[in-house]
Amino acid sequence: MKEVKCDCGHINPVGTILCESCGKPVGQNNESKSKKLLDMRYDGSARRSQTYNKTIIDKIWNFFSSVKVGIWLIVVTLIASALGTIFPQEMYIPQTVTPEEFYKDEYGVFGQLYYQFGFHNLYGSWWYMILIASIGISLVICSLDRVIPLYRALKKQGVTRHETFMRRQRLFSETTGDLSQDVEVIKEKLKKKKYNIREGNGNLFAEKGRFSRWGPYVNHIGLIIFLLGAMLRFVPGMYVDEVLWIREGETAVIPGTDGKYYLKNEQFLMDVYTKDNADDVFDKAITRVGDGSIVKTFQTNAVLYERKGEIVHGKEPELAKVKEKKIKVNQPLKHDNYSLYQFRYKLNELNKMKFSLINKDTKKSFGEVTIDLLEPKKSYDLGNGYRVGVVRYLPDFYFNSEGLPDTKTKSPDNPAFLFKMITPDKPEGERSFVAIQKTIEANEDNQYKMQFEGVETKNLSALTVRKDMTLWILGVGGAIFMIGVIQGMYWAHRRIWLQSKDGKILLAGHTNKNWYGLKSEISQIVANTPIVEPVDQKGTEDK
Repeated sequence: MKEVKCDCGHINPVGTILCESCGKPVGQNNESKSKKLLDMRYDGSARRSQTYNKTIIDKIWNFFSSVKVGIWLIVVTLIASALGTIFPQEMYIPQTVTPEEFYKDEYGVFGQLYYQFGFHNLYGSWWYMILIASIGISLVICSLDRVIPLYRALKKQGVTRHETFMRRQRLFSETTGDLSQDVEVIKEKLKKKKYNIREGNGNLFAEKGRFSRWGPYVNHIGLIIFLLGAMLRFVPGMYVDEVLWIREGETAVIPGTDGKYYLKNEQFLMDVYTKDNADDVFDKAITRVGDGSIVKTFQTNAVLYERKGEIVHGKEPELAKVKEKKIKVNQPLKHDNYSLYQFRYKLNELNKMKFSLINKDTKKSFGEVTIDLLEPKKSYDLGNGYRVGVVRYLPDFYFNSEGLPDTKTKSPDNPAFLFKMITPDKPEGERSFVAIQKTIEANEDNQYKMQFEGVETKNLSALTVRKDMTLWILGVGGAIFMIGVIQGMYWAHRRIWLQSKDGKILLAGHTNKNWYGLKSEISQIVANTPIVEPVDQKGTEDK
């Protein structure tokens, strides 16, 4: 495959349809008597995807340069994104239950399939990332395959065009006469219309709005930057969107900080409107709630700590106080690009339960055990040979489909215990299953029982942890995209050729859109001159 030299002397790359300089059709398009309009897409320049198709690189290039492939990639990604919204993503489900259990228990068979196919963590999955990357590759290759040859063709276009090029334009007219008589009048009118004028060999070439041709490619640049920002969200340290549930008095590591920052919940406070202190505007709302009050505000009095030194497993971290903050809705704690927002709360969650080991006959107590429902011990020694073991702990007790005791979640919403009570006179121990307001003994002749004595509760505060180092990249990409939209939507690339040949004046015009506007503009330019107004040849050309 060799370069093609035109009659005008210009050497064109392989695959050129129209000579970059004079516009003469090359190859099969070179039919002097044909009236078929020229294909002016990319000005007939040579595109790599339509020229080479031998090596594996050529085939990959040609695949991604297809607009149809790009559209299908976008459609598939949109469908996948829509499927990811059917059920909540893994980051939004309770942290006290495994994803597999949650989707199966909450949504049945469809939830189980949703989890197995990976839709529970869709936006971080490898195949979703491949789709996003493929769209980016398609945008890059599509742009390079078109914008480089188009730029070269527009830069090298000559003033004097081949007669076939002129006659096979959509807007064309032929007038007997000499262009030189009216050239100054026409030039003045073209300048008033903001055209850039070039002259050569007594011919005119007027052009304006070429920058609008780059609008779609500016769009592509904006989209590529936007996709890059979206993909960077999955790079560690660039983006964090987690939920931290923290109890009053508890100090916990902030997720997404790699153990660098800790937060202590000093106190959770909630204020409510009542009929006594509410404004008139809230009266109807308070009545509608039914309990006489609605939430006015809620906040977490928090202390932020920073870890000193490296993490040593098995050793409590050394923490340094950074700042205190009363975190309210829309009043986050901000530090080091992290923001902690007040998100939810849970009042009076069961924290500890107290039981006494009682002799059923004498009602005598042999000691009391306090069980931390978040971290229960396996055994509690009451002294004098009396000991209570926790055989099984069910934080959220219920009977499953097989009629057996089980737990729905790991949250202590309905705790139940299977105790083994060991005493000096019962060294082999007695077993008792104790739930709230329910005791089931394997042997009704048990001498001892676990008697419920009380409960301690704590308020929980849910904080959303946010960090986004990609936001400015997304903003830049979006702004560039909108510039491209405006650039390509509100301007048009218009060109007018006027040249004399064999005692005739040939007039041709081309635009990438709004042909009626160009035709009207040319009519105004040639008004009061002998030059005939152009005719729209669309629909009258050879098929």
